Amino acid sequence: MFPVEKIRKDFPILSRKVNGHPLVYFDNAATSQTPQVVIDSIVDYYSNYNANIHRGVHALSQEATDAYEQARQKIQKHFNAKKTHEIIFASGTTHAINLVANGFSSLLKKGDELIVSALEHHSNIVPWQMLCERTGAILKVIPMNHDGELMMDAYDNLLTEKTKLVFCNHVSNALGTVNPIEYIIKKAHLVGAAVLIDGAQACPHIKPDVQTLDVDFYVASGHKLCGPTGVGMLYGKEEWLNKLPPYQGGGEMIAEVTFEKTTYADLPHKFEAGTPNIAGGIAFGVALDYMNGIGFNQIASYEDELLQYATKQLMTIDGLKIYGTSKEKTAVISFNVGDIHPYDIGTILDKLGIAVRTGHHCAQPIMDFFKIPGTIRASFSFYNTKQEIDVFMEGLKRAVLMLS
Repeated sequence: MFPVEKIRKDFPILSRKVNGHPLVYFDNAATSQTPQVVIDSIVDYYSNYNANIHRGVHALSQEATDAYEQARQKIQKHFNAKKTHEIIFASGTTHAINLVANGFSSLLKKGDELIVSALEHHSNIVPWQMLCERTGAILKVIPMNHDGELMMDAYDNLLTEKTKLVFCNHVSNALGTVNPIEYIIKKAHLVGAAVLIDGAQACPHIKPDVQTLDVDFYVASGHKLCGPTGVGMLYGKEEWLNKLPPYQGGGEMIAEVTFEKTTYADLPHKFEAGTPNIAGGIAFGVALDYMNGIGFNQIASYEDELLQYATKQLMTIDGLKIYGTSKEKTAVISFNVGDIHPYDIGTILDKLGIAVRTGHHCAQPIMDFFKIPGTIRASFSFYNTKQEIDVFMEGLKRAVLMLS
C-alpha cells in the first residue's frame, strides 16, 4: 500500500486552503510542490554557511563548496553519469538547452540538418530555430499522429548523413506521451548525429540511466522534482562537452586571464560562469534524496493508478475529449469539454480550490495540430489522492453545468 497520507504530511503547502476550500493541486507538470526537508536545506544554507564556493579558504566557503559538490555527485549517481564533471548545473532545462544550442553554432555549417519532434515544449524548439538562423542549418520535424505519438517511420526517413543533431522530449508536457527515446537515440547514432533529450517532464516519474540510454545530452529541472525553482542540470558526454565552447564568460569558468588571451577551466567549471544558485543546487540534491527514499518504481506505479482512475472518471462526462491517448503515458491528462473554453473551466475550478493548467502549455504546435486553442491539463504527483480526483470531478461537473 502506497503511504500517500504519510507522504502528504511532508508537504506543508498541501494543508492550506484556497478560496476557502482545501487545496487540490493538479498542476504538477508545471511545478511540483516542495517537501519540508528541501525547504529546511535552503534555510540551513542561508542560516549557517552562506558563502561563495570554490574561491575561499575560509571555513564557510569550504563548507558551501563541499555541500554544492556533494549535490553534483548525487545528481551524477541519480542519472548514472559516468563522471561527475559530466553534470553541469544550470538555472533549469531552458538554460541547459540554450547552452548546447549556443555551442553547436561553431559546429554547424549551411545545409546541415537538425531534427525536432512535433511534441516539443517551446524551450526545445525556439533555441534550435535561432541556431538555424545563425548557421543556415535546416530544421526538420518528426510528425505525430492523433494519439499524440511520434511517427517513427517518418523519423527513419528524415535521418540522413546531413543530420547533425536530434532533439526530443522524453515525455510530452502537454499530452503525457512517453516517447521511444531509446529507438530515437540508436537510429540517430547510426548516421553520426548527436541527441539531446529534454527530460523535464520525465524525471518526476522515470529514473533515466544516461549510460544505458547512450544519450549525448540530457537536461532536467529541479522544480519538477520536488526541488526549488531556478536550478537544473545538463548531462553531457565528456567528449561532447569538450567540443562545445563556453556559453558565458566570467569568473569561475577560466583557468587564466590576461588582456591578450584567456584559457578556460576544465569541466564542469567551463560552463558555470559566475556565482551559481548555491542553495538551489544543494536543495536539488536533497530533493533527489527524498524522492529516491520513496522509490521511483513505487512512485510510477501509484501515479499510474491515479491516471487510470481519473481517466475512467473523466470519460463519464458527455462531450469530454482527451488529447494524448498514447499507450505509454505519465500521469497527465489534457482535455476539453465540448465548445467550452478551457480558461473558463480553469477559472471556476480555481474558485473551488482546484489548481489545473489551461492554455497551450508552451506547446503551441500540438494545439495547432488538433486545431484547438488549448486544453485543460490535470497533472498528478505521488502526493495526490483519489479523493482529490473525486473533488476535482465534482468541481468539473459543476463548471460544465454553469458554462453549458
